[in-house]
Amino acid sequence: MDTLSNEAQNLSTARQYLGALERMEEAGVIARFFHTDLVQEEFPNRLVPNGARRDLNAVLEGVESGRRIMKSQRYEVLNALAAGEQVILEVDWSGELSTSLVEQFPAGFQFHARFAVFLEFQDGKIIAQRNYDCYDPW
Repeated sequence: MDTLSNEAQNLSTARQYLGALERMEEAGVIARFFHTDLVQEEFPNRLVPNGARRDLNAVLEGVESGRRIMKSQRYEVLNALAAGEQVILEVDWSGELSTSLVEQFPAGFQFHARFAVFLEFQDGKIIAQRNYDCYDPW
């Protein structure tokens, strides 16, 4: 596959991945986007002050956790760039809780964030994901 079509395919896969997250698909459906050696890094932010590093199993557990606590979520891609085996997305995200997490976050609470995500592909699947999340004040 030439570089241009490979980049276009990776960008399409990245958009499909966000679409599946937005539809709150089951972990088994989301897993199809990931390489078995996936490493996801979430850099420090308001919800995860120390950041996190997750393998495939931890990411899929997070998908299921999100399905339990979120009523809905929306991902709007503001900018996208594909270069070689990497896709970079600037995303506007919002989500509404279906259940109370703590007093500060009751059911119906709406989060909003802008974030950048760097996705690295291998064999057409995401092998690395780095998130830089910037949440609005609450």
